Amino acid sequence: MSGIYDFTAQSLAGEDVPLKRYEGQVLLIVNTASACGFTPQYKGLQALHEALSPRGFAVLGFPCNQFGAQEPGDAKQIEQFCESKYAVTFPMFAKIDVNGGSAHPLYNYLKSEKSGLLGSSIKWNFTKFLVNRSGKVVARHAPTATPESLKKEIEALL
Repeated sequence: MSGIYDFTAQSLAGEDVPLKRYEGQVLLIVNTASACGFTPQYKGLQALHEALSPRGFAVLGFPCNQFGAQEPGDAKQIEQFCESKYAVTFPMFAKIDVNGGSAHPLYNYLKSEKSGLLGSSIKWNFTKFLVNRSGKVVARHAPTATPESLKKEIEALL
């Protein structure tokens, strides 16, 4: 059985990043988009990352263009958007699919560990998976759950 640390994802810069790099940290893994109604959540995600990263927390952002084509840009455009609009410093990865035959293996794993209310498929941008320090997927939150609303749950795992 695979675990969260068995996966590798490509950074926006094109570097292969083994998720083992985040072993021992609490993670919030989010599929993101630059032109979505939920895009302002970048601000809350960045605030969580800044406040809690010294205690062993990281947000991992995975841009996805599968929902309303709301992430049309390339890696450079995504990076520039995140930095200029939201001063994002948490790790951002290359654009991926989260559903279907070309879904990233990490997302297939996350969905198998925590199904949503309407099945395992990701329904929209900014679906959030919370992973504890042992690498176990402990919660899945809908796009409507704000980053701020998850702070107490994250702090309980730190």
